[in-house]
Amino acid sequence: MESASNEETLPPALPLATLIGRELRGGGSERPLVRYGHSGFAKRGEDYFLVKPDCLRVPGDPSSAFSVFAVFDGHNGVSAAVFSKEHLLDDVMSAVPQGISREDWLQVLPRALVAGFVKTDIDFQRKGEMSGTTATLVVIDGFTVTVASVGDSRLEENVEERERVTASGGEVSRLNLCGGQQVGPLRCWPGGLCLSRSIGDTDVGEFIVPIPHVKQVKLSSAGGRLIIASDGIWDAVSSEIAAQACRGLPAELAAKLVVKQALKTTGLKDDTTCVVVDIIPSDHCSTPPPSSPKQNQNKLRFLLFGRRSHSSVGKLGDKKKSASFGFVEELFEEGSALLEERLGRNSLSKANLPPFRCAICQVDRVPFEDLITDNGGGYCSAPSTPSSCPYLCSGCRKKKDAMEGKRSNRSTACT
Repeated sequence: MESASNEETLPPALPLATLIGRELRGGGSERPLVRYGHSGFAKRGEDYFLVKPDCLRVPGDPSSAFSVFAVFDGHNGVSAAVFSKEHLLDDVMSAVPQGISREDWLQVLPRALVAGFVKTDIDFQRKGEMSGTTATLVVIDGFTVTVASVGDSRLEENVEERERVTASGGEVSRLNLCGGQQVGPLRCWPGGLCLSRSIGDTDVGEFIVPIPHVKQVKLSSAGGRLIIASDGIWDAVSSEIAAQACRGLPAELAAKLVVKQALKTTGLKDDTTCVVVDIIPSDHCSTPPPSSPKQNQNKLRFLLFGRRSHSSVGKLGDKKKSASFGFVEELFEEGSALLEERLGRNSLSKANLPPFRCAICQVDRVPFEDLITDNGGGYCSAPSTPSSCPYLCSGCRKKKDAMEGKRSNRSTACT
């Protein structure tokens, strides 16, 4: 099924500030209630989840509240999943400048998510452990939903992603049986993982990158439902079946029924974890979410994880790419694996970052100390222009170059 974002005729998009202002002037509530439920069964015990419904961006200020939900599906051990659960949110928030407005926070959040995922990966790899994990992190602020995910890199249909893996020293092929017969899904070698993006997997190769696919949408005042799950669910049931199984039910019961449907279909072949989140208008808080048609129940999932090329998605602020689809407004989508595109000039550094702070690891540097530049102009080489583009320290830069298939013998240092 194709993403609804592939429709040919798109109505004009509106800036995020306009959407927020319109709701406030119309008397609508920008702070819906968030209800959630969780269920799961363990096969290997490598799934973990995170539920933080009452976060505050500004301590002591209820108007800065937001909620965070995440699912981590570990492999080759639990250490990467546990580490990500404990550190990923903090790493994301460390990339958000202090003292910015809500509008600016929502604008910078997609890039902060990228920086946070990469920082968590780098910090975990420094531990020298060999496990890895997928990660789906959802941030809900009012009716604005921002999702970042690594794990589903769609190797089957994404030619550019396969080319990136091979350029970085990996190979993409199916499992070979005796006699040369190839079976199963495409895998990245060495390692044989059915994905090309994750946190961890230090022993596999630099072609496994932690750069997430990020999408941000604004729901209408009717709210919506999110189903966040590990592949123990999605390998067993489609998003349509999952939505149908839990339609019209409270979140806690909905999560249980999604897991029940997956187990009924395939049995307990893998860890199964499901988190259901309902975003409910405050004036409807006394009743569970209404039973809506199957088509609308499914639409949100396909908007968040539409089957689009990682290189063809819209960038923040590109009004031609943003579009309204009835009950959601698509604000941002990006899936490129190139950090230069995701953390390029005029991104995080523009939002009040200190002039010599690494855009990924968020470590402050003394001028001229351990700062490096990109010969292509993506990263600053002189401190005389501290706000024009973000710095990367040498460690993060080496990781960036390896992920992008660059194998130069030396880095270019600021002098």
